Amino acid sequence: MPTQPSESMEAVPNPHTDISYEVTMVCPEFTCLCPRTGQPDFATITVTYIPGPSIVELKSFKQYLWTYREQGLFHEDVTNRILKDLVATLHPRFMEVEGDFYVRGGIHTTVRSTFAEDDDV
Repeated sequence: MPTQPSESMEAVPNPHTDISYEVTMVCPEFTCLCPRTGQPDFATITVTYIPGPSIVELKSFKQYLWTYREQGLFHEDVTNRILKDLVATLHPRFMEVEGDFYVRGGIHTTVRSTFAEDDDV
């Protein structure tokens, strides 16, 4: 059976909660839709985080990102939704999500959103 998009991500136990280490995930083929025109927007999504009790299972993260292919959202909204969903799932010590969107209308947009343990998200 082919892999399907899924809004849920799977958290797995962090095997090294005794140390701080950084994880970086890069998705260079992210797509969503422009909420005004319905045309596709392309981006590289980069997630960098210091795990708390959990890490994300990568296949479930890929399937989660696929759900955005059919959603019309502004760049700022997409980036912040990804951050909030990851923080709610993983409870990291620190996380940054960067959406580096391709040029649209002659404007290149990069959105960066961060979370630290003592932040409210």
